[in-house]
Formats: sequence, structure tokens, C-alpha cells
Amino acid sequence: MTQPFYASVADDFERIDSVIKQNLGSEVPLVEEIAQYLIDAGGKRLRPLLVLLSARACGYNRDAHIPLAAVIEFLHTAMLLHDDVVDESLLRRGRKTVNAAWGNPASVLVGDFLHSRAFQMMVQIGDIPVMDILSAATNVISEGEVQQLVNVRNPDVTEASYLQVIERKTATLFEAASHSGASLASAAPAQRDALRDYGRHLGMAFQLVDDVLDYSGSTEDLGKNVGDDLAEGKATLPLIYALRHGDEASGNFIRSAIREGGLENLDEIIQTVQDAGGLEYTANLAERERDNALDCLAVVPESEYQTAMCSLANFSIERSF
Repeated sequence: MTQPFYASVADDFERIDSVIKQNLGSEVPLVEEIAQYLIDAGGKRLRPLLVLLSARACGYNRDAHIPLAAVIEFLHTAMLLHDDVVDESLLRRGRKTVNAAWGNPASVLVGDFLHSRAFQMMVQIGDIPVMDILSAATNVISEGEVQQLVNVRNPDVTEASYLQVIERKTATLFEAASHSGASLASAAPAQRDALRDYGRHLGMAFQLVDDVLDYSGSTEDLGKNVGDDLAEGKATLPLIYALRHGDEASGNFIRSAIREGGLENLDEIIQTVQDAGGLEYTANLAERERDNALDCLAVVPESEYQTAMCSLANFSIERSF
């Protein structure tokens, strides 16, 4: 982890790895094999990082934030395993997805294992308000997944509908991570609410930048194939904006691409989206979400942890991966 926002909780981060490994044990060898594959794949682990930073920023000085951060990582990984099956994804973090390497049934079932193990760990933590936050979040995320599924290959998805999907599907777990960390620390209500909102705005910024990178990044940097969303027939914000603000010919071209999916016309679609201002519009919206996230930190006491959260917010829109 080379980004500066990890430094203030570096020791805690190492402890998370230990807790994750301890809780991936199973009498079924395939579970441990796939779990180890997922650990080795790495990743930014931003959601568990949010638990650590939020708890520490609110003065927490005990140990339960470590298993709580691991719970968040398990929930996130379980959702990724299921997502990759639904999306038929073949590449994540520069490696084959679990469904590509072991098949869909193994991916779904190990995802179920991680999800149930996360709730076992929640019970062991024994903090009812935290359990309420996380159980509610998993329900909202599931609704977002279904809503996104309904929108696949639908060129008539509105900007409002799309933003609702990414708030539910992506921003909710960011929100739950920062909110649960503050709740565990028994933070004052104003700080709990601010950190909850910080997580939501941060998650929105991350997803909007992901939408931009899907049309402007590189497979090497992203660790997944450029144009994956288009290939799956997903109308993300750059496409939605270009469809509404381009000329009639480009609009018809985009509508056809969304309905058909695939990557046959990816270069032309990228050019069309750029010409219509779709990437710039989406990036500007991500910057607004970043600014909102930073505003939320005004009620959090100044500390190395608050500084790290500011740095993380800026990273959300400056990154190339």
C-alpha cells in the first residue's frame, strides 16, 4: 500500500490481514483454495481502510475495529464474486476472476461462505448499532444489484435512475464502512452523521471515476478490460450524457451499442462519448462528490486520520486505476 492515506493506520492494516486469514479457515479445501487466491489478488481495500480511519478519527482506542474492517472486506469480496458471475467477467485486479478459473457455481458458493462468515464475525463483535448499519447496507446493495440488472441493455435509463443505482450498489458499502467505524467509537451524533455522509460521497466519487476510466483507462492500469460496462450493455453516466447531448446520429449509434452490448465499436463509442462531453461531465460530477466528502470532514477533529481521509477523497478523483 503505497498511498499516503494508509500510513496512519499501517499497523492496524497488518492486523486485518491476520484476522482475514484466521477467518477463512474451512474443512472444505476448495473454500480455502479460492479464499487464498482472493487474498493473493490484493486490491486497494478502501472499505476496511474507512473503518479504521473513521474509528481512529473519533478517538477509538480498542481492538474491535480490526475484525469490523475484516467483516467489511468479506462483504465486499462476496459481492464481487457474485457480480463477476452476473456480469460474466473474466478479469479482475489483473487476474482471472474466480468464475473464470473455477466456474460459476464455485464463485457463487464461496461468495455465500464469505457473506455468512462476515455475519458470524459481526455477532462476535456484539455491537447492535453496527450490526444494524451493516445488515441494512447489505439489503440496500442487493436492491441496487437487481435494479442494475433490470437496466441492462436499456438505452432509456435516466441519469437520476443511474445515480440511484450506483448510490445503492457502490456508495452504500463505503457509507456503511465509515458510519460503522464512527458508531463503534461511540462518536457524537454530528460526527457519526458526517462520517456516514463522507463515505457515501466518497463512494459516489469512486464509482463515477470508474465510469470515466472504463472509457479512458488502460487494461494494465485498471486490472480489468476497458469497455467492460459497454460489453455488458450497461448504460453508465458517460453514455447516458452523450446519448442526451449528442446529435441524432450519435444518439442512435449509442442506443444500438447499449442494446447489443459487445466491443465491436468500442473505439467509435469512446470518440463519440468524448465529443459529446460525457467524460468531462462525469468527471465534474465526481469532483462535486469529492468536494461534498471533504465538507463532511469539517466536524471531525483535526488529526492524522482526518488528514488521511482528506487525502483519500482527493485520490478518488485523481487516480488512474
